[in-house]
Amino acid sequence: MQYRNLCGEKVSILGFGTMRFPILDKNQKRIDEEKAEEMLDYAIENGVNYLDTAQPYHGGESENFVGNYLKKRDLRDKIFLATKLPAWLIKEEADFDKYFNEQLGKLKTDHIDFYLLHALNAKSWQKIKDFGVLQWCEKKKAEGKIKHIGFSFHDSYSVFKKIVDAYDKWEFCQLQYNYMDLEFQAGEKGFEYAIKNNIEVIVMEPLRGGQLSKDPPLEIEKLWQKFPQKRSYSDGALQWIWNKKEVPILLSGMTILQHVKENIESANEAKIGIFSNEELDLFENIRIAYLKRSPFFCTTCKYCEPCPHGVSISSVLGLYMMNVMYDDLKRSQFSYDFFLREENRADKCIECGECEPKCPQQIEIIKWLKESHKVLNKD
Repeated sequence: MQYRNLCGEKVSILGFGTMRFPILDKNQKRIDEEKAEEMLDYAIENGVNYLDTAQPYHGGESENFVGNYLKKRDLRDKIFLATKLPAWLIKEEADFDKYFNEQLGKLKTDHIDFYLLHALNAKSWQKIKDFGVLQWCEKKKAEGKIKHIGFSFHDSYSVFKKIVDAYDKWEFCQLQYNYMDLEFQAGEKGFEYAIKNNIEVIVMEPLRGGQLSKDPPLEIEKLWQKFPQKRSYSDGALQWIWNKKEVPILLSGMTILQHVKENIESANEAKIGIFSNEELDLFENIRIAYLKRSPFFCTTCKYCEPCPHGVSISSVLGLYMMNVMYDDLKRSQFSYDFFLREENRADKCIECGECEPKCPQQIEIIKWLKESHKVLNKD
């Protein structure tokens, strides 16, 4: 295993994301503990020393499982442990302590090494900021209960920039970043802005939830064949990230032992500057080829929002694009059903037309909202 510096700590370049453990039921809550323990054992025995969990993972059971596992194996002092404040659940200042203390109990520890404000967006950030979350974090850090303060993020670049600029003591952030998502959410601009502001970047979704590990369409497979060194699609995507000296660690949510073995093998081969300029151009050509599969390109700039009738326009269009680009109807439908409230889905559009003049990409939003709901709605 290779290691890089993260906030002064020596962390494995591969971190274990604990939101996709093998399960025993369809609602994601019952973790197959025997298989999950085998996966963690293998990962840690082969040098992984960073575990990332969060309050909602596996219906609240991930933190419990991780805490029990670390205690059972007597590994707490050998592992960097990350978890996250559920920002969307905060209703008052007292909730900071409420959820944090619950997490310490579940994880059977007296401190968190890397504590993140979870999945920040414009709304949740403003709310917890007004409740004094930054002062609360500093207090916990002074008490030794939090070692490093950061945030994970899911919104536009403009919102990311505001969060970065609002506080000069951020130590790290966690961004969705891969060779496809250069213009999605914080994107490449956010990655560069964090580095410019001396905020270290933990990369999440390096494989877009597995989409970049699937067999691609024929026209994209032909591009992969042009690489001088043959790699699996997963390995190529992971190496694209580790190629960057600014990335200390990426997180992978692994579901079976084979994923762990393959990712560790990739981590052992990682190298900064492993790709030539010509190979990096091939990745860009692959990205463009994927994008061309979609009839439109939504950058999630959110200029079209807020919709006066509550439609989450950018989220709906993004899920539709995900289906078309990656032939991933099942995941797209699951996300539409699970992550979007009924009042935010595309069928709430009344065709008022307020959104379309605001779109820099000149997307026929009304047309594609209709099509999106027809494709993504399982009912």
